[in-house]
Amino acid sequence: MKFKANTLEDLEEIAEAFLELFAHHQIFAFKGEMGVGKTTFISYLAKKMGIEEQVSSPTFGYVNEYESPRFGIVYHFDLYRINDEEEALDIGIEDYIYDNHIVFIEWAENIANLLPENCVWVNMTKVNNEGRTIEVII
Repeated sequence: MKFKANTLEDLEEIAEAFLELFAHHQIFAFKGEMGVGKTTFISYLAKKMGIEEQVSSPTFGYVNEYESPRFGIVYHFDLYRINDEEEALDIGIEDYIYDNHIVFIEWAENIANLLPENCVWVNMTKVNNEGRTIEVII
């Protein structure tokens, strides 16, 4: 399934539709070049999930934890700085992935072999300066 956002603001509407379609899944693997809007889209998803905290990229700590009144605990990973899957295992990534919570993982391709088969891949690409395509692969 593909979504098209002409502006970054369109991501908010797409986030609502995305949750309606895929909220029954738990692991979401985000892939896309730097600056494509992965963190922005995740922040809109969090907002639609009822998370009131400011959502930001956990680049330096690897993971942020949020509480959603509708979905419970939500983990948000940024694995840009992960060098290999062994490093991800060292930070306990499997504990989060198999802990029965929603997990958003930016730069998930860095740990692709560790992700469960039922993971939802979210591939984001720039179409022009502001446009984005979001392709969801289950």
